[in-house]
Parts: sequence; structure tokens; C-alpha cells
Amino acid sequence: MAQRTYPSYWLYKDNSGEWRWTYEAVNGETIAVSSESYKRRVDAQRGIDIMKASTSSPVWYPSNLENAA
Repeated sequence: MAQRTYPSYWLYKDNSGEWRWTYEAVNGETIAVSSESYKRRVDAQRGIDIMKASTSSPVWYPSNLENAA
């Protein structure tokens, strides 16, 4: 198996035996996690694919924070 590089996704089974994923930044710190567990690995992989495809999604925030630093 190849040595893991960062940034990257980590696909694993949790203590319940279901699939989850995390995303680690270039420094190896976790910055995103799956919000649910999946019975099938292919479904967890689909969650990763959705995240990868959302890079051009807009970022929204409350209007009262429009000028916040």
C-alpha cells in the first residue's frame, strides 16, 4: 500500500462496523467528517465524491455578519 499523503480522505469502519470518512488537511489535521455512517463502502465513497464536486459551491453566512472581520 502506498504511503498516505495529505490533504486526503480517510475511509474507515467505525466501532459499529459501519463506514465513515474524514478529510485531513495538508498538516494532517481533520477538518471535515461524515455526518452519518454508511452500511456500504460504496455509499461512503459517494459522500466523498459529493464533497469533491462541491468545490464551486457558494459560501453563505448571516447578513448581520456581512462586514465582520
